Amino acid sequence: MYTLATFLFLPWLSLIQSQIRELPDLYEASISELQDGLEKGRFTSVDLVKAYIARILEVNHQGASLHAVIETNPKALQQASALDIERKLKGKRSALHGIPILIKDNIATLHEEGMNTTAGSFALLGSVVPRDAGVAAKLRASGAIMLGKTSLSEWAHFRGDLPCGFSARGGQATNPYFPQGDPSESSSGSGIAMAIGLAAGSLGTETDRSIISPSSKNNLVGIKPTVGLTSRAGVIPISRHQDTVGPMCRCVADAATILSVIAGPDPFDNFTLSQPDPVPDFTQALQKDALKGVRLGIPRLFLGNNTNIISAFNASLERLMELGATIVDPADFPDAHELLASQNETTVLNVDFKVDINAYIASLLEVPTGVKDLADLIAYNKENADLELIPPYYTSQSQFIISEATEVNASYFEALAADEDLGRTRGIDGALQKFNLDALLLPTDGFTSTPAAIAGYPVVTVPLGFQPDTVVPTPANPIIDNAPGIPFGISFMGTAFSEFKLISYAFAYEQKTHNRLKRLAFPAAIPKTQLKDVIGSSED
Repeated sequence: MYTLATFLFLPWLSLIQSQIRELPDLYEASISELQDGLEKGRFTSVDLVKAYIARILEVNHQGASLHAVIETNPKALQQASALDIERKLKGKRSALHGIPILIKDNIATLHEEGMNTTAGSFALLGSVVPRDAGVAAKLRASGAIMLGKTSLSEWAHFRGDLPCGFSARGGQATNPYFPQGDPSESSSGSGIAMAIGLAAGSLGTETDRSIISPSSKNNLVGIKPTVGLTSRAGVIPISRHQDTVGPMCRCVADAATILSVIAGPDPFDNFTLSQPDPVPDFTQALQKDALKGVRLGIPRLFLGNNTNIISAFNASLERLMELGATIVDPADFPDAHELLASQNETTVLNVDFKVDINAYIASLLEVPTGVKDLADLIAYNKENADLELIPPYYTSQSQFIISEATEVNASYFEALAADEDLGRTRGIDGALQKFNLDALLLPTDGFTSTPAAIAGYPVVTVPLGFQPDTVVPTPANPIIDNAPGIPFGISFMGTAFSEFKLISYAFAYEQKTHNRLKRLAFPAAIPKTQLKDVIGSSED
């Protein structure tokens, strides 16, 4: 029997149920969806922070133990609350206002905020940075919430011969698409975290492969910007000539939104002072018809040797032609064979790392471990082998030792000049000009990253497909390189500062194919917490 109170309550119950149905699924929720919910008051930034932290706790060191996040921001809830109040009083600052973002643990954040910046090494634990990294400062000014630091291959995979995804502080990170799977290269934690919705967006860094490869293997969109579009100031370096910072997200629109915020000049990074002015609003590139009349070239010699990936790549060419693109196939680089054999990049990176890491450590206000340079890092690892040089898989610091033995000399400058010639003049620019192309198209896991790395040119990768269930998993050593369901991507590559065009092509392809959700992460890797589980809970 219904009472008057029951009839009065039923409309409110219906409204609550309707609002719960309208809450976005955090596995895939886009930044625009989250911003829409925040603007309409369906949830708050405090709710988002609570939900994402709960999701991190579910799978980071518990459950699937993916080791995607090294630490979370102890002031994230406090910052979210302040941004919620600011939204009510003044409106939003930007499309990232109140949006939780994860950043790689080689990107500096204010020491007083309570997070470390260590490149995954105990050698820099507790070190005091002088200021936010340039990109972190831009995120903070936009109203974004830096939710935490993601794990990475230690020292951005430049310590030695180590498995991808390992750092002494973070442990062994693994791929959410297959247990113990390879998360790929140094921005591995950002890739894992985004794949399963541990934040709304993330930042990675790349010297060679380290944004586009983990984006590929974790089923994401990754933008490796032109060197000089985004600041590297405050980023633990490998090479001033190749390092760059870019977004890793679940969709092109999210990546474009973040890139629009973090791009731009920074007086602390002189490479950024020569970029075109003004900085584009990259979200204006999100046009579904962007591929009409576009000429895309296929450098066949660089496709790699994975038959499943090449088959999916070849099939994708039909989709691109349906979107109006002209495919020029083959469109090989004029210097393709010479580029494949070149060792110039190795020479440059070995020298740059020693010079640049010594300069970074010297810029720190305090280093509790007392390390002052690369030689000290090598000694620290030996003296703290129980923390850093862990057998049987994690004992190498061979790259450190090679780099320490280098010096800036004539061979270094010759290698720099050769990289510019091979990567730009007779490489990417040479192919674009020879075949009258708008961009180059490659499987992300082919010989894709290196030409753009040595040229300092941009690449945008988007999901292409997954390894079939018939694939036999490779042996775990300790991670599994290939297995059923491991994702792979397709990349658009162009000349300097061509990000706007590349984003537009990637968006058109993404909207045509919607490849990302054709397969989900393995069940234990998918967190269960959603906004409905935290809305209305206390802020403790």
